[in-house]
Amino acid sequence: MKTLIISGIVLFGFALPLKAASYYPAKLDDPKAIYLTKERFQVRADGVADDSTPLQSAIDKVEADHGEGVLFIPSGRYRITRTIYVWPGVRIIGYGATRPVFVLANNTPGYQKDIGYMFFFTGGRPGSGRWRGRPANGVRPTMEGTVPASSTVIDANPGTFYSAMSNIDFEIGEGNPAAVGIRFHVAQHCYLAHMDFHTGSGLAALKDIGNEAEDLHFYGGDYGIITQKPSPGWQFTLLDSTFEDQRKAAIKEHEAGLTLIHDLFRNVPQAISIDPDYAEELWARDVRFENINGPAITISNVNNPRTEINLEDVSCHHVAVFALLRETNKKIAGPGESYRVKEFSHGLTMSAPGTSGAIETHFDPKVVKELVPFGPVAIASLPPIESWANLQTLGGKGDGVADDTAAIQKAIAEHRVLYIPMGHYIVTDTLKLRPDTVLIGLHPSMTQFDLPDGTAAFQGPGTPKPLLEAPVGGHNIVTGIGLYTGGINSRAVGAMWMAGADSLMDDVRFLGGHGTNAADGTRVNPYNNTHTADPDIHRRWDGQYPSLWVTNGGGGTFSNIWTPSTFAQAGLYVSHTSTPGHVYELSSEHHVRNEVKLNEVENWEIAALQTEEERGESGFALPLEISQSKNITIANYHGYRVVSTYQPFPYAIKVSESQDIRFRNVHVDSDSKAAFDNSVFDSTNAAEVRAYEFASLDVPGHPRADNSDVSAPVVEANAKVEKLASGFFNISGATVDAEGRLYFVDAYRQKIYRWSPETKEAIVERDNPLDPVNLAFDKAGNLLVVSYQGNGTVYSFKPGTPEDQMTLLQPETATNRPGMLPVLPVDVWSSRSIPGDRPYQYVSLDHSVFIPAGRDFVQGELYYGTKMADVLRAFNFAKAIPGHPFYISDESEERTYKGQVTEKGTIADLQLFAEAGGQSVTQDASGNVYLAAGQVLVFNSQGNLIGRINVPERPICLAFGGNDRKTLYILTHASLYAIRTNTAGL
Repeated sequence: MKTLIISGIVLFGFALPLKAASYYPAKLDDPKAIYLTKERFQVRADGVADDSTPLQSAIDKVEADHGEGVLFIPSGRYRITRTIYVWPGVRIIGYGATRPVFVLANNTPGYQKDIGYMFFFTGGRPGSGRWRGRPANGVRPTMEGTVPASSTVIDANPGTFYSAMSNIDFEIGEGNPAAVGIRFHVAQHCYLAHMDFHTGSGLAALKDIGNEAEDLHFYGGDYGIITQKPSPGWQFTLLDSTFEDQRKAAIKEHEAGLTLIHDLFRNVPQAISIDPDYAEELWARDVRFENINGPAITISNVNNPRTEINLEDVSCHHVAVFALLRETNKKIAGPGESYRVKEFSHGLTMSAPGTSGAIETHFDPKVVKELVPFGPVAIASLPPIESWANLQTLGGKGDGVADDTAAIQKAIAEHRVLYIPMGHYIVTDTLKLRPDTVLIGLHPSMTQFDLPDGTAAFQGPGTPKPLLEAPVGGHNIVTGIGLYTGGINSRAVGAMWMAGADSLMDDVRFLGGHGTNAADGTRVNPYNNTHTADPDIHRRWDGQYPSLWVTNGGGGTFSNIWTPSTFAQAGLYVSHTSTPGHVYELSSEHHVRNEVKLNEVENWEIAALQTEEERGESGFALPLEISQSKNITIANYHGYRVVSTYQPFPYAIKVSESQDIRFRNVHVDSDSKAAFDNSVFDSTNAAEVRAYEFASLDVPGHPRADNSDVSAPVVEANAKVEKLASGFFNISGATVDAEGRLYFVDAYRQKIYRWSPETKEAIVERDNPLDPVNLAFDKAGNLLVVSYQGNGTVYSFKPGTPEDQMTLLQPETATNRPGMLPVLPVDVWSSRSIPGDRPYQYVSLDHSVFIPAGRDFVQGELYYGTKMADVLRAFNFAKAIPGHPFYISDESEERTYKGQVTEKGTIADLQLFAEAGGQSVTQDASGNVYLAAGQVLVFNSQGNLIGRINVPERPICLAFGGNDRKTLYILTHASLYAIRTNTAGL
């Protein structure tokens, strides 16, 4: 709830404050908060004395009292001399006539080399009982493992929620070239707001940031922000902020999912520099570039579909080069001194669903005589603090026991603006807002409106009944509170929002499910012992109406919202409205049916939407559904299924009976073996988008050309893709024996199948409870089976023998195996997993082949609740044939590599083969390479795409078989297909 100060220097309509006003100019009374006072913590606040110890003590006190909460910092200048650690869920908020300032004096020891942090937001302290890590099972990990030198802290991680800092400025003095103001590698519901960073000699104001920030202003430093993939791989959104006079670049980053709304970059060599060899999803709207010496944007990884760049409504002044494509050195020049860019796009561009698309660059500038005034701020400011009434002084108790419904409703009726101190406020009936009501909290985990389970007015069946209701056409603001509808209130809606286009919901948490804390500060367990329901059987998943329901002409701005309640029908449901709506950084997760649904909606923009499907509750969830809607923009969407997911699902986004649906930057991924088959499904036109990563798509779109089923020269004349069998749960692990007979597994059903061309059926070879995952044959015809069961289990049997005959293979110390063929995975989730040295090997009974294995497989190590060893995670294996390169595909980076396999089974001389990645890869005797990547893509030996084989379902596993090895078997999750080729498999 921040706005830019309209004072100071104004150029082309954007004000840079000479000295920012305090956002909270008076003390806010909250009995549960901690106040950094001289009396309590002996702080000096004179900018001279060292206040590091009092600051750390006050932060520690917040954690000790409640596990999380608010530390208020009064006006003053606080000198620090060492890193201050901020524990999870702690919010540091300045107040007073002037903003507090954290000062790093000239030449402070420890800030001259490497990186020295002033403030470090953490994931907890071992042994403190307050670590905020998520449950291990089925949760996405952080992608960055840096831990500070101190062994007393845990790096911020995917379970670091609710942390924040607001209304505090930073100053870095001379002689501190390694200084960074804040490290903010955090997860959901964390933010920075209303801060000026005078970075001076320092390296950067911020490093490794996360979630969302508003009203930040960066002056000087080598960089304003240095960042990488946020935790846990979500986007970072920056609103209403400015950069000026950085020495190298305003933002240096990679994989940040950078979402920029109403930001200004001025007097810098570069605005945004994406690191070499890295991808990025960049969405920017209503931004300005002024006096940029070099390219405004440097784009890397320019030929890879993981790079998704879109900017719209950009004003430029003295920007000679708008963009540089790093690898090709192509410069996108501006057309004049001042110009306006309607649209800039680079990345995989599709003309319509069902088309393959291509990497394209689009630039649509127009010269202007002068720039138009900058647009309005994205996030409106709060009313003056002197108009705030304290709910607790008006009778609200917030003790988690007393019924506060009447007191809250009376306060709403008598006061326009309510400040809500931390507490659990029991509510038993709908809280109805006036058209001008403003509700202000400062910590949505500690400041809650709670609906007790079994509340009479919310029992059903019956029509929806909201906990909080914003009236039709209202100008409401609701910020910094949590809304909890419990688990046994079947008619409940968290918030029914019918307010108008200028309304605002910011920093609101819809409680329930993951990340919900009990009144005593402990984390609530959302699962029973099998992760199939809530621990209380009466609290039914998918048993309530949506958490946030915008309807009946509702609209406005919704920023930094987290809505993961498994009890709700959806996290966000928008229906029956044409009032404009803007959503910035909304995380909707763990629902049974939908994360987000739009029905009969017009004129909405949803930027930086995150959805995540859990193994237990969300196996059949459709994350985003759009029906009977138009003029909708979905930008920088991240759709993720957790690593332990085993249930396949056809698509992440479904669009029906809709028009002018604009997708810009879509990133759909899963490190599980049950990813979405498609990113988008246009049900009206029965058209699918198989690409997991793309920059631009309009639905319904205007296809430029049809794609035939088969357009590959390697396919026999008139050959067609034939479905051989179907009805499987999730098959993979394909391999063939010496006669070309195909074998594969359905791991969930614990079956090993053999395809019989004679009878045209899939015959069960073994169905013992031995968890088969991957297969390979030795020269003697023994089948090697890699099993999920136990620690490092590989067993072997000869097909056709009785079921009680099998041999367990023992891991041996890795060594060179001359004359033996290594059997290796053909795909990895990340190139970091491409087999290097593996300390163990499993040797076949006839000593003709061996499977290299890592310590993680042999010891049965768990990775966020599941085993991710490469021999288990791969969709199938291939033998390394002497004299031929070995191909391995990186799913997440969408790249395929080739290398040479050593006698020890390691891959040497790894080189990039193609800017495409998928689940499986195989090759034929002529050197052509077949990649399962949405369809079957065929490359020649030089890495040039020469054709594609379209399959009715997403291919995930490939193997050549048949007597002549000219049958390409194609496995999808549910079916087995085949096509005849004119060259034999290798």
